[in-house]
Amino acid sequence: MTRPPLSALQSLFQNRIQSGDADSERAMEALVVSDVRAGAGERVAVYADAYRLRLTEAMSVDYPALCSLLGVPEFSRMCRAYIAAYPSDRPSIRWFGRYLSVFLAGAPDYSQRPVLSELAAFEWAQGETFDALDAPVLNIEQVAAIAPTSWAGMRLLPHPSVRRLDLYWNAPEIVKAVSASKRRPAPRQTAKVTPWLMWRDEKLDIRWRSIGDDEVAAFDAARNNQRFADICELLCEFVEPEQAPMQAAGLLKRWVMDGLITDIDIA
Repeated sequence: MTRPPLSALQSLFQNRIQSGDADSERAMEALVVSDVRAGAGERVAVYADAYRLRLTEAMSVDYPALCSLLGVPEFSRMCRAYIAAYPSDRPSIRWFGRYLSVFLAGAPDYSQRPVLSELAAFEWAQGETFDALDAPVLNIEQVAAIAPTSWAGMRLLPHPSVRRLDLYWNAPEIVKAVSASKRRPAPRQTAKVTPWLMWRDEKLDIRWRSIGDDEVAAFDAARNNQRFADICELLCEFVEPEQAPMQAAGLLKRWVMDGLITDIDIA
């Protein structure tokens, strides 16, 4: 039997490991030697199983609360379904689970439990927040030094670790309990979406808090590079126009105190 070139052999082996379809299985087994200890199929299966087990292990690290909620057997089955739908496509295993929330929202076996998708989104955001680039954080003294005439044109630069989420389920409460090894609360849905901010503090701890509609509008505007004057105008929907600048200044102070702002661009 003519042996294929190395590149073709590698591609065939990859297809067998990732897809597990009958054609690739037969083609790969035809190139593997059997002996009394194990047949060709068993030998190839060792690598296919190891591939899935390693990815499942990585996902259990990325999604401990989801694993706790589903239970290990069901979590493992879910991971195998995800692996089949989204084969690994990057050299680093770090990014393998990035589509899990999308998968859970659309897969028939899991889409009827929307808490799963939201919990996955929250846990993945935690990982992104922790891995985000380092950047300095602004302090109150630096903000106070900005001339009053420059405030209207200011543009705020959020820290790279900041994430914004909108959740209907108590995913943060579940994550907090699991990470503290406490009794996990039952999934609970709210009638109205709850907006959240998540960020990494200077001690590398992941922090989060829910925010009101006024802060949602203001922070989303800041993230979209709008001027401080534009933020004040948006806040007129929530407070009297004459109170809007003070409201915006109060939010800016909290963002700075929380370590959410890394710089201010003064036009």
